[in-house]
Amino acid sequence: MVLQCVDGRERARDDSPGEGTHGEHTHAHPSSHMDHMDHSLLVFFTMNDLKVGRTMPVYFPKKDPSKSPSLLSREDADSIPFSYEKLPYLLQLFSFSKGSPQAKAMEDTLKGCEIKPIKGETKFCATSLKSMLGFVQGIFGLESQFKVVSTTYLTKSSILFQNYTILEVPKEVPAPKMVACHTMPYPYAIFYCHSQETENKVFVVSLIGENGDRVEALAVCHLDTSQWSRNHVSFKVLGIEPGSSNVCHFFPEDNLVYVPMSTMPNDVLISVM
Repeated sequence: MVLQCVDGRERARDDSPGEGTHGEHTHAHPSSHMDHMDHSLLVFFTMNDLKVGRTMPVYFPKKDPSKSPSLLSREDADSIPFSYEKLPYLLQLFSFSKGSPQAKAMEDTLKGCEIKPIKGETKFCATSLKSMLGFVQGIFGLESQFKVVSTTYLTKSSILFQNYTILEVPKEVPAPKMVACHTMPYPYAIFYCHSQETENKVFVVSLIGENGDRVEALAVCHLDTSQWSRNHVSFKVLGIEPGSSNVCHFFPEDNLVYVPMSTMPNDVLISVM
């Protein structure tokens, strides 16, 4: 069993309604506001931004897959307790000192996984691929077929943050239901997976950066935010209130969205006009 050390400086970016992070479009905020904002929050927008030619600042983290924590087998994962109550034991197991960045990252992940879901949300922290797929099947149905979609970087670049312009009409992925899974900082791969009863839309957006970078970006739009915490960072950045607007966000490359296999021929994507 190979375990890799988690970088405590790295934090999960997810769309969990209870906490969250956020960003917004250049045309809605003065440059001084953007200059003082944590660039890693700049992943959020609204459906009104899904237009060809629209430019917005976006942060896309770049990770070396060879240095990312590995998924454990279910047998190995089940042999290790995954509970905040067991944090002292876990720190000793992974040789992390209390108060270290790694210890703080583990604490945040364990606490986040144990927070109660909001109304209409089903959540689960997957410690193995098998447990993640089991959760997805539980949402879609045991006999269901599904596929996974994610962000794809078409060019290699070390640039994390820049302005991106939408090149083509965004394509909507038919998704009557969806499960979003976000990586969490931990000594081995943990995915925070959740599904909401409220309506969501999934898009693939073709972007080009100022330096020519090309990204086929996965985006999810949440149409009902009325149950989200008022402290969700997206509301602060966008300057909106819970329930007053849809909230969309781009996914980093290592985050996943599961959707049922489309009944349409060849899983045709729908153009958003």
